[in-house]
Amino acid sequence: MNTELKMTAEQVMEARHSVRKYDPNATIPQGELNEILRLAASAPSSWNLQHWRFLVVTDPAIKEKLLPIAYGQQQVVDAYATIIILGDLEANKSAYTIYDAALEKGYVTQEVRDTLIGQIEGAYKNNPEIARDEAIRNSSYAAMQLMLAAKAKGYDTCPMGGYNRDALIKELNIPSRYLPTLMLTIGTASVQAYPTTRFGLDELVITNSF
Repeated sequence: MNTELKMTAEQVMEARHSVRKYDPNATIPQGELNEILRLAASAPSSWNLQHWRFLVVTDPAIKEKLLPIAYGQQQVVDAYATIIILGDLEANKSAYTIYDAALEKGYVTQEVRDTLIGQIEGAYKNNPEIARDEAIRNSSYAAMQLMLAAKAKGYDTCPMGGYNRDALIKELNIPSRYLPTLMLTIGTASVQAYPTTRFGLDELVITNSF
């Protein structure tokens, strides 16, 4: 763990900032990285389909190949890992695995299991937009949780939308089932994030109706 001090959830949220410059010599023990990913994977998801996958790139040679794909953003090379957040466009296919296991463990009844699977199959069949919408929405929950988990353990992150998606898919052989929704760097900052201004609640909150 990078820090001896435990932070509250509130402190973690306030301490997290997007870091773009990393110490290229700093590492993350595999056990800690796994724990960060485990915590990220505890995020909520529609129907508990867990629409995310984490493509973790730590190989220096592969990170160098990501550099032009990320339009020259050096952080993808210097950070300990560059994680590609993938959204599952066929998450409905996981329904039987998830709910059969839940039934076996006694978490749901046969009736509930059948009802939920029916809802999932119907939604994915009748709404052509739902697969992409749900893949992006739910994988984003996991991405945010990953960033908070990383900060809680003393590491820094940066979510990145600036990359060539088609080139990324080709370079990393990403199957068509998965949609890259975010590139995320994680490591130890060499330069702290610059301060940012934030809107106050008077700009952000609409009470009851416009």
